[in-house]
Amino acid sequence: MLRKILLALTLLSLPVLPPVAQVRAETPTITVSKSDSIALALTPISGSEGELVTSVLRNDLSLAGYFNLVSGGQPGLTVSGSDSGGVTSGRVTDFSGGTVLQRQYRGDARQRAHAFARDIIETLTGNPGLPGSRIAFVATRTGRKEIYTADYDGSNVRQLTHDGNISVAPALSADGRRLAYTGYLKGYADIYTIELGSGARRRVVKFPGTNSGATWSPDGSRLACTVSRDGNPELYIVSASGSGAQRLTHTSGVESSPSWSPDGQEIVYAADNGGAPRLYRISANGGRPRPVASGYRFTTEPDWSPDGKKIAFNLREGGGFRVAVHDLASGQTQTLSSAGSNAQNPVWGPDSRHLLFTDGPNLVMIDSRTGRRTTILDGLGAISEPAWSR
Repeated sequence: MLRKILLALTLLSLPVLPPVAQVRAETPTITVSKSDSIALALTPISGSEGELVTSVLRNDLSLAGYFNLVSGGQPGLTVSGSDSGGVTSGRVTDFSGGTVLQRQYRGDARQRAHAFARDIIETLTGNPGLPGSRIAFVATRTGRKEIYTADYDGSNVRQLTHDGNISVAPALSADGRRLAYTGYLKGYADIYTIELGSGARRRVVKFPGTNSGATWSPDGSRLACTVSRDGNPELYIVSASGSGAQRLTHTSGVESSPSWSPDGQEIVYAADNGGAPRLYRISANGGRPRPVASGYRFTTEPDWSPDGKKIAFNLREGGGFRVAVHDLASGQTQTLSSAGSNAQNPVWGPDSRHLLFTDGPNLVMIDSRTGRRTTILDGLGAISEPAWSR
């Protein structure tokens, strides 16, 4: 139940979700404590595409984890709206009938619903919303490993690459407009980038040897990746165009799976310098690596949360793989999947609360606070290596 809602009249400036055009007005900001479950009644959206908008909106709000969706009685807040001519007019009112949020959204029906849901989440909780974000992943539906993209909820699946070879390690830029991946078009591993709007592709890292596992810096200007041009796989940073290569590590082990801190100052990665792979942190300017004291020995595939507070990773234990989250402030580590499972490739969503990971052939979303699991995608062959825009 909603225990406290503090209304302060301010102008709430929320980020625009391209390509959805939004009409904004002055609205009150609602501050809700972390433990609150917000009672929210969703009245079906009327109009030509109202049924679809309502369905997507309901799913978005349910997946968010902040709301107790109710159908009647005296809820704390009510969501309603109408849909006509490609415009959704959305409204949230409080128990007294006062307007908490009122905006219009354009785009296709799913985009309109996602934009409305994201505004509801951000207005009522002050936290980033998942709706409108994009995901990428590897799937073997064609018999080859190719890159696919989709909306965060698994809708609008699109095969991005048709290389007929090996395409792996997708990474989305924070704004979801560019993707980097490792491709073998020339017979060996190079790093390519794709502009998702135009489809334009460039081979940007092509040193002799292996070039793999690129991830975007938060501002999209740089890529961290693994390069073996010096004989040993080491961490490098290059510009988004592939120029200005800077070597970060100098070890006898193999460095892989770099992930940037949200301020762009550090990188967490996995390295097998001491035998079994472990997690390390290093300045984006280079220097001495520091181990991450996760409490486990065999740890791989780190992903730094957008709020900078946690690192998700894989650990091998009990004959299988588990997903775990390490809290940087407390030093505590929490496992989110059972021993002996095959949960791999964890990646954070924009809210620093939800994670995607693969479990067998399925792509699964988990709420790290409640443990709720939702299968987002299946039936595409083997799915691996998800990525998520911010």
